[in-house]
Amino acid sequence: MEQRTIRILMTDDHPMIIEGYQNTLLATKKESQNLIIDVASNADESIKAIKYSIDIKKPYDIYFFDVSIPASSDGRYQSGMDLAAYVNDNSPQSKVIILTMFEESYRINKILNEINPEGFLIKSDLTASELSSAFQRVLNHEVFYSSTVNTIIKKMQPYKIDIDSINHEILYLISTGIKTKDIAKHVNMSLSAIEKRKKHLKIIFAVDDGKDETLMEEAKSKGFIS
Repeated sequence: MEQRTIRILMTDDHPMIIEGYQNTLLATKKESQNLIIDVASNADESIKAIKYSIDIKKPYDIYFFDVSIPASSDGRYQSGMDLAAYVNDNSPQSKVIILTMFEESYRINKILNEINPEGFLIKSDLTASELSSAFQRVLNHEVFYSSTVNTIIKKMQPYKIDIDSINHEILYLISTGIKTKDIAKHVNMSLSAIEKRKKHLKIIFAVDDGKDETLMEEAKSKGFIS
């Protein structure tokens, strides 16, 4: 039987987690698959491996990126999302699987919109079987999202409400208790611009009483925030 060599880079700052991922893939791979698995524990190690693989024209077939990892020493790569974006731009034939502990609707939608990964796994959903299924299906040019991701997508779909990433972030920040006057520190906008966006959001979500609390209730009921 002809063997297919599959090159994988896993980036996570928890050695035991990476070891678990490696053992799962090696134990469940098909007989025709030969897995070469490299690992990185921070953004510096990961970007070095990514760039080297591209330079020698042997890019990785699949990348596993944990969202929360130590940033690069130059500050350019702050998370697994930044590394995934680099891969999307510089090695588009490679597949990306994102792993995260985050379960908030805002964060999940941000990853879907900005990275659009082939695989998206919430760690609280993760089992050995699900990791193996995600790996094999992504290899087969399919998309695999874990149950939490699918639930949030399905909850939002019926409403056909379209808001941009800034408005979505404003919703998320309000939901965490941050006051309007302090939101400007997070989105780099003037207070008046934020107030205009909030007013527009209340129109979109049909908030008749003008209250932020009602806006939060409507956004939550439609899956835009958790």
